[in-house]
Amino acid sequence: MKYFVYILQSEKDSSFYIGYTSDLDQRLQKHNSGSTRYSSRKRPWKLVYAEDFLDKSEAIRRERFLKKQRNRSFYQRLIDAKN
Repeated sequence: MKYFVYILQSEKDSSFYIGYTSDLDQRLQKHNSGSTRYSSRKRPWKLVYAEDFLDKSEAIRRERFLKKQRNRSFYQRLIDAKN
């Protein structure tokens, strides 16, 4: 099974949301439907970055690392490098 670490960007206020999942399409749909508490206020969301992992613990480790950065320019450089 693949796991994904992803960054979403709010089209409402340009803020970022970082998470991990095994089903990227379904997770994005949940964020945009309002069924997740934090992200429901900032809908709609667009997927701007994703990395895939074969190991769940690696994905969680990467998600935690990205969340600890709390640095908008770091996230933007990551996104720009991927595109």
